[in-house]
Amino acid sequence: MDYEVSGLPMHVLLVHATVVFVPLAALCTLLSLLWPAARRRLGIVTPLIALLALVLVPITTAAGSWLLDRVDSTPQINAHMQLGGTLLPWVVGVFLVALAEWLWFRYGGTQGEGMRRRMGAVGSRIAGVAAVVVALVVCGGAVATVVLVGESGSRAVWEGSFRTGADD
Repeated sequence: MDYEVSGLPMHVLLVHATVVFVPLAALCTLLSLLWPAARRRLGIVTPLIALLALVLVPITTAAGSWLLDRVDSTPQINAHMQLGGTLLPWVVGVFLVALAEWLWFRYGGTQGEGMRRRMGAVGSRIAGVAAVVVALVVCGGAVATVVLVGESGSRAVWEGSFRTGADD
């Protein structure tokens, strides 16, 4: 596939969407889990945003691989490429947490009540705390990885490419 749009590598365009939608999916997932009013308002939107982020990551990575074949290889570009490869598992986790959370609150109804009775108050609290911890780790890992990948990409492109002071 040709990853080029009007002479511009598509990776440059896709990166911006990925940088927006991965943290947005993480934020919506955490808000939906921790804030019932947000959960009611966001509804199915949260797992849909997470799905969009999940679809964007491999497309952005493929466009980056296409671009890699067309630029000079440097240590910064190689570091960016390696970091970029670590994002997908985190985004898969965000999607799975967002989907599981939506399904639980949407369809858990009577089954959820029966499970809570069997687990008891302590077991229910432990399960709730575990769900929050998993969501925090997965969403935090996804956002942190996006920041690291983006920072390494910007270093690969811009480090040594501009002057810090204006020539007047």
